[in-house]
Amino acid sequence: DFSKNPYGEMNINVNYNETLSKNRKILEKNSTPYSNNIMIIYLDSVSRANSMRQLKKTVGFIEKYISYKGGYNRKFPESNFHSFQFFKYHSFQEHTRGNYPRLIYGSERTNKKIVRITKYLKENGFITSYAGDTCMRDNTRTLHNLTINEVDDHQMLLCDPNKDNFNQNTIKCLYGKIHTEHLLEYTNQFWRKYRFNRKFSLIVTNDAHEGTLETLKYLDDIIYNFLNSLFNDNLFKESTIFLLSDHGVGMPSIYFFHDFYRYEEQLPMLFIIINDRKNISYYEQYANIYENQQSFITAYDIYNTIVHLLYGNKYSSIKYKTKKNDGPNSPFGKSLFTKMNKKNRDRDR
Repeated sequence: DFSKNPYGEMNINVNYNETLSKNRKILEKNSTPYSNNIMIIYLDSVSRANSMRQLKKTVGFIEKYISYKGGYNRKFPESNFHSFQFFKYHSFQEHTRGNYPRLIYGSERTNKKIVRITKYLKENGFITSYAGDTCMRDNTRTLHNLTINEVDDHQMLLCDPNKDNFNQNTIKCLYGKIHTEHLLEYTNQFWRKYRFNRKFSLIVTNDAHEGTLETLKYLDDIIYNFLNSLFNDNLFKESTIFLLSDHGVGMPSIYFFHDFYRYEEQLPMLFIIINDRKNISYYEQYANIYENQQSFITAYDIYNTIVHLLYGNKYSSIKYKTKKNDGPNSPFGKSLFTKMNKKNRDRDR
């Protein structure tokens, strides 16, 4: 009945798979991760500075749990939430293909065989989900030429049939809602239906991929409400949440002629929230991640941090292989839970 809703509706229903849940529970017994749930909210083309300007409620939610020198959060002692902001997180290139593979594969995009981190998540008992709106044929083909064991257990690919390109200076909407709202609703359902399983969710949105630096503010309430809802229902227990981007301003428009554009292009945002309700004792790791807020880091380090969360105390014994089945860690980065040399770090180009 279009008289009630002239935009039509999108009905999202994540189907709970009981067999999948039971099978992954069996795999859980073979590993002891630092975090039982991992979520990545990936906002393409957002600088740290613009996140502070436009995501005020979301950043305010994160700042409530700022951790000092790795100690327990005195303001919220029962929840033990800790948040970190990384001031020297750098992008490799000004476009997604130069950064995204390093984050998800721990490698640059090449013709050699590389393994998506999903494979290692599944082996450690995690049920995985992907919700994204990158539908351009070239991006889908070159970034996600997946083998079967790398495909996510639940996935939603949101494409606007009226648009063949995400590079535009407008709010992107479907059925009366901004793209990102649909993606987060999908993830919200997934997180609730598998609340008793280990989970990994990757949300990728291009709603801020434009040249005015203004549309990001329309995501603020959406992301804040999403985080706040799961937090209030105690669904972030034993969880790690990454709010990040791959690079800063991707469509400079008139800002190309301003000096700040070059700074914002290379300084994307990275916030991490960690909850250790399980009281896992890794104070040293907290102290390290606190110090690394001022370290020069890249997507390789985020990849290795996720691997560290997966393998827990076994992370230090993982050796990188140079054969076809490389991994699970990347030789080009280090976990943010480990000590880093703040100066003169070698990097793959």
